[in-house]
Amino acid sequence: MTPFSILDLSPIVDGSSAAASFSNTLDLARHGEGWGYNRYWLAEHHGMPGIASAATAVLMANIAAGTKTIRIGAGGIMLPNHSPLVIAEQFGTLESLYPGRIDLGLGRAPGSDMETARALRRNLDSDANEFPQDVLELIDYLSDAPRQHVRAVPGMGLKVPLWILGSSTFGAQLAAHLGLPYAFASHFAPGQMMQAVELYRATFKPSKQLAKPHVMLGFNVFAADTDEEAALLATSMQQAFVSLRTGNPGKLKPPLPGYLESLGPQETNMLDSMLSCSAIGSAATVKRQLQEFIAKTGADELMITSQIFDHASRLRSYEITAEVAGLKS
Repeated sequence: MTPFSILDLSPIVDGSSAAASFSNTLDLARHGEGWGYNRYWLAEHHGMPGIASAATAVLMANIAAGTKTIRIGAGGIMLPNHSPLVIAEQFGTLESLYPGRIDLGLGRAPGSDMETARALRRNLDSDANEFPQDVLELIDYLSDAPRQHVRAVPGMGLKVPLWILGSSTFGAQLAAHLGLPYAFASHFAPGQMMQAVELYRATFKPSKQLAKPHVMLGFNVFAADTDEEAALLATSMQQAFVSLRTGNPGKLKPPLPGYLESLGPQETNMLDSMLSCSAIGSAATVKRQLQEFIAKTGADELMITSQIFDHASRLRSYEITAEVAGLKS
């Protein structure tokens, strides 16, 4: 059976706050654990009014403390924003507190706009090829016998599982070369998905962490009791994508009846492309669409994201997904 996991951006909805988002995030994690999801990942974004997971490692600690068995991870940490030593220490701390439950996904995008990236004290003139070197440095800090004189304490010898994240073939090549599992952001950037997956599998080199390729694909699910209700719930995410791509990101808005019909051809085509890896509908519809996606891609694992305005409806979407995926007993 294909494992299913949860990706949570800890959305801040219109009329609410980050504090409420964190409460909802913990509630979803606890439900997800009970429903049989494999992992619960949070993503690093900065300067985004509708995303509360900027301090990813801090939020992970809260979620890990409030759950018992589900793996907790970063999907991901944007490594160019950080010193590899700091990340080794942070995730060494998490692994020490919650042994055997921590994942570390690594991305090379800033997770922000350029102005916010400058505020993060990034060197924007640095070579993009530094990302592979930073990953290798991080791997070394977490190893039993680091080659570097500096030690990550805690961190050294803890072997926190690393993942490479990506939305292009660059990450696929790096993950394959290092023998690491690969997570593709098909939930919002599906364009190069099949090319990247095929390249990763064809060029994978086994490592101490991983003997054979492991591909996890992002997938949007908006599940409800009827197709019509699910389509309405999805309009919150559709509004968010259009706002983001037109340079006006904001909090997650309530569902809007007739939203798709109000858009022009350019916005409609953009949404069709960005959300092509999605299931929207009742249990039967979602089950069929999930099965078709797994058959097409051969995904080893799916990372489900459901950016839904109403928390109860969001929980129900994940519950339906668990049911149709056979996760719930």
